[in-house]
Amino acid sequence: EVQLVESGGGLVQAGGSLRLSCVVSGFTFDDSAIGWFRQAPGKEREAVSCISSSDGSTFTADSVKGRFTISSDNAKNTVFLQMNSLKPEDTGVYYCAASYGVVLCGDDYWGQGTQVTVSS
Repeated sequence: EVQLVESGGGLVQAGGSLRLSCVVSGFTFDDSAIGWFRQAPGKEREAVSCISSSDGSTFTADSVKGRFTISSDNAKNTVFLQMNSLKPEDTGVYYCAASYGVVLCGDDYWGQGTQVTVSS
């Protein structure tokens, strides 16, 4: 059974930082892509940043470029999202998703999400 477990969310003031983690199990980490998505209240879910475990290629949404960094530890089947200079508009539920292959930001499997709240 594929499981993705996110952690690291919380309440932070604007300008602060959080580091999200996504541990993936039951899934072949090699030759796959893991992505972070978020959904703000009343809005559609959007891709934030994604990484390929095979070649390290990444995608980062324009809205978070220069502030968020995705990385992976393949030995621990874990993907991180370092979020700096957080803004109130970054508030939402953050999900990680996994997919096989090289296409970034695929969503074959989802985690349960972790809440990020940025206060002004």
